[in-house]
Amino acid sequence: MNFKKVLLLCLLAFSFSFNLFAQVFDPVKWETKVEKVSDTEYDLISTATIDSGWHLYSQVVPEGGPIATGFSYTTNADFELIGKTSEEEGHVVDDPVFEMKIKFFEKKAEFRQRIKVLNKELSIVEGEVEFMVCDDEKCLPPTYVDLKFNLKPSKVIEADSEDKAVSFSNTDSKIFEPVKWNTSVEKISDSEYVLVSKASIDEGWKLYSQKVPEGGPIPTGFEYTVEDGVELVGETTEEKGKEVMDKVFEMKIKFFKNTAEFRQKVKVLDKSTTSVSSEVSFMACDDERCLAPTYVDLEYDLTKSVSASKDTYSYSEPKEEKNEGLWTIFILGLGAGFIALFTPCVFPLIPMTVSFFTKQSKTKSQGIKNALIYGLCIIVIYVILGTGVVAIFGASAINEFSTGVAFNLIFFVILVIFAVSFLGAFEIMLPNSWANKIDRKADKGGYTGIFFMALALAIVSFSCTGPFVGNIIVLSATTGGLAPMIGMLGFSLALALPFGLFAAFPGWLNSLPKSGGWLNTVKVVLGFLELAFAFKFLSQADLVLQLHFLEREVFIAIWIAIFGALSLYLLGKIQLPHDSPLKHISVGRLLLGLLSLSFTVYMIPGLWGAPLNLISAFPPPLDYSESPYGVGNAKTGGESTISLADLPEGAHLLAPHDILAFNDYDKGLAYAKDVGKPVMLDFTGWACVNCRKMEQNVWVEPNVLSKLKNDVVLISLYVDEKIDFPEGEAPDSKLRPGKKLRNKGQKWSEMQTIKYKTNTQPYYVLMDHNEENLIEPVGYTPDAENYSAWLEAGIGNFKN
Repeated sequence: MNFKKVLLLCLLAFSFSFNLFAQVFDPVKWETKVEKVSDTEYDLISTATIDSGWHLYSQVVPEGGPIATGFSYTTNADFELIGKTSEEEGHVVDDPVFEMKIKFFEKKAEFRQRIKVLNKELSIVEGEVEFMVCDDEKCLPPTYVDLKFNLKPSKVIEADSEDKAVSFSNTDSKIFEPVKWNTSVEKISDSEYVLVSKASIDEGWKLYSQKVPEGGPIPTGFEYTVEDGVELVGETTEEKGKEVMDKVFEMKIKFFKNTAEFRQKVKVLDKSTTSVSSEVSFMACDDERCLAPTYVDLEYDLTKSVSASKDTYSYSEPKEEKNEGLWTIFILGLGAGFIALFTPCVFPLIPMTVSFFTKQSKTKSQGIKNALIYGLCIIVIYVILGTGVVAIFGASAINEFSTGVAFNLIFFVILVIFAVSFLGAFEIMLPNSWANKIDRKADKGGYTGIFFMALALAIVSFSCTGPFVGNIIVLSATTGGLAPMIGMLGFSLALALPFGLFAAFPGWLNSLPKSGGWLNTVKVVLGFLELAFAFKFLSQADLVLQLHFLEREVFIAIWIAIFGALSLYLLGKIQLPHDSPLKHISVGRLLLGLLSLSFTVYMIPGLWGAPLNLISAFPPPLDYSESPYGVGNAKTGGESTISLADLPEGAHLLAPHDILAFNDYDKGLAYAKDVGKPVMLDFTGWACVNCRKMEQNVWVEPNVLSKLKNDVVLISLYVDEKIDFPEGEAPDSKLRPGKKLRNKGQKWSEMQTIKYKTNTQPYYVLMDHNEENLIEPVGYTPDAENYSAWLEAGIGNFKN
């Protein structure tokens, strides 16, 4: 190696060590596979995935150039190399770093080495690759990566004494890293910047949005390290993405494919600040599996920012999706307004107000004009209310609140208060002084007087319209943005429409039904519905906190009680404070009562595990219940050898079949040694759908369940467990030197990654008391017969 090359490499190494404190680069990921050419010959294939902007050099480079890519294989008497490692065509260009023509690879590079196998029992070939990567500004020092090639990716095991072979899927253990991150900075002004985080996502994989439904995957989240002199402005925004029915989680979820970009605006008050750091947490899935939650450190270099206009720092919501959501809110607001018309506070005012305008106006056209202005004023008043909500809380704040526990608890209380008010316990009234002042203003006449008449209507009718307004605000939480304004526009339009129509056609007033007790019936029915919907918000809070106070059976029982009481009320068996004496039941009320009673009866089987598809969006999911498989479900697979009173420390019985299980590795291993049984490690996750499918469809089979209950000690390790370590007891991360583990889920995830060289769930390991594998671990195995055979083989190896 000549002096020029040595000097250049020293400078590169110095540059790397200087920049190491700011950012750790890992732009090349290696994967291996094997192709069988004949009975004795195989191709060992090493594939490099290269981050955008970086290039990997060829195995042959000119004198004085970078370190060439090189492969070395651990040879022995079991195989021999045939020829040299071949590579793809690549690109030959003038390299701006080394100032010479060099062959390199971008995005992907594949290298092949043919071997001849001399021992048929050979299953693993090991090797090492040495390489250097550069971008247009810098190079990283030489890197060494161990490679492993599996010549026998699948095996056959004996299923029973009849020598019947049963195969099971067993893909090569490997670490999946389908999402790569890079950062950039855009400068808006001398003190305002946009931190841009861009994810490159491998083909077939998905990265999820920052907002996902309950029971879905772990959302993407950013945690910024904000020092003095740096302020976050608003929330982190994201691209449009796609929202479709997710095959893994079986729900509509927004996700990103190929690429995703996230933006966070910051205000930098201290001019000496040169960088901002953050940590992104995310989960990636393909159509068959999900990875454990992943945490990546990001660094944003403010000194390398590029200019950007002020309106580019955030993404506007996709036009089509946003319009669709706003139209839904508008229609719901319109429907709520029409229902509010038939409440005791509003309906009697329609003929009175229209008569006032038609009689006080000199001409019919003037009466129509005044009534239309009156209706327009109603619209303006309620839209101003919606505008006020947006101005106070921000265009997207309500949407942010909707995923929080506090939001759901607050609206549970609000809806219960509204419901009790509608049922007649009390009336929600604005101060009488407000109405008196408005009445005096209305006496002035002219357009000002008409406006204050509309304002008086809003205040006087608040005891009936208030709950509708509150519900529209709640519904707006699922859309955010201008939804409160649009909802109020629909609601007020429905309220205002009758005044204009009846002023134009006063003869229609005669066709209006007379005010009476039926108005209070409408109000009471709405009260029952408000009470039922209130428990949806309480249920969501309970689900998030995993308190199990309001499980599925309890929720359904409450709804049965509410709609049962509504049925009795409509059929005249219950009377409430403001009801008029009921001499007979009208046909409409009878039909509505029968409909409510039928719905009540329909819900009763839900207490015994029926899915209740008509209301599936309201009660908690089937697995969030006292009896996930239904009340009275027979437990199969033999009796457990452990009773509830004899549970060892740290153990619990996994419902519904009482499988003895541990969530702590050390306690489970110690118990297995005491009882002389092998250990089954179950790397799982709360958000792992295929884990639940295995538990609900495979573990319940008698031949599998008997082994799980009696022949192994189950240790379930949840890689997405959010339980934090006690203060000062968080262990150091082995995968991210210098970092502490955040929670117990990370501990189990790192254990799986380091020890078993894989990071997908579910993943099952059968091991002995020395923590050695009894059989090759397996992942998702939906065939119960194969899974049982795998268990039987591992247990047999332990006994032998």
